[in-house]
Amino acid sequence: MERIALGPDRIGVSRLCLGAMALGGVQDEATSFAILDRFVELGGNFIDTANCYMFWIDGGTGDESELLLGRWLAARGNRDDLVIATKVGRRPSFPGGGLEHSEPLTPERIAAGLEESLARLGTDRVDLFWSHRDDRDTPLEATVAGFDAVVRDGKARMVGASNHTAWRVERARGIAAGTGAAAYTAMQNRYSYVKPRPEAVLPEGGHVHAAPADLDFIAATPGAALLAYSSLLSGAYTNPAKPLGDHYEHPGTTARLRVLDEVAAETGASRNQVVLAWLAGHEAPVIPLVGVSSVAQLDEAAAGLELKLDPEQWARMTDAA
Repeated sequence: MERIALGPDRIGVSRLCLGAMALGGVQDEATSFAILDRFVELGGNFIDTANCYMFWIDGGTGDESELLLGRWLAARGNRDDLVIATKVGRRPSFPGGGLEHSEPLTPERIAAGLEESLARLGTDRVDLFWSHRDDRDTPLEATVAGFDAVVRDGKARMVGASNHTAWRVERARGIAAGTGAAAYTAMQNRYSYVKPRPEAVLPEGGHVHAAPADLDFIAATPGAALLAYSSLLSGAYTNPAKPLGDHYEHPGTTARLRVLDEVAAETGASRNQVVLAWLAGHEAPVIPLVGVSSVAQLDEAAAGLELKLDPEQWARMTDAA
């Protein structure tokens, strides 16, 4: 699997990032281990989780994904071969609190959250530590200082911003530059081929859709990349039982799906594979973040990253509206 360089140290990460949100929670241990094993077999090395996955399921605590990854890492002994990312900022401050009571991004909570994650993962460091949300109630200077502290302690190699807008990331980078602190080097936002209505670009349910300004920012920032979550819209491209959602009910979606089907027919690939190939074809480094429920789904996604759209196909998809 192709790799690209990420961050100030140009860490080599696979062109596909495996989202581990459902592993150990929705997916049982045997299935989760099989998916992780196959990802490594395919040449993948980039795995993403968070300190809150999946607190919202029946009986969930938020520990499930990290604990599952910790058991798998211990069983396989392959920690040094992987790039592990986790997040802080969306875990409820108390059991049953919900997203409206998310942990603050203070230096104290950033440090404590990472220590808790490291214990669950069974490792002494993570490679990428994300701010899971833009906490406007905590001074940005304090948040930047908190993430810098864990990098200086050697417990995180680099830091990134999930569910932020580009201007907030750049403001944080400016603070970091002024103090010599570690700077956000990646963004993780919701992004796929079909576009939401303009008003849906703003945060909804804690999610922030990547906007053109975000991609422009990533393209102009050396070492940066956008991790695109919900890139396959939870299977809605290929499963008629899963609607796209109200955000995508507009004429542009109809036009884009028509062109998507044209390119799928021309390439002999599935809709999902064409979407992943389109994402990988951006000028700005875009890394699709894909969660799967089976090895077969993972194989399909990996094949999509091997698909190369010709310039005319990519432009036709991009210009569809």
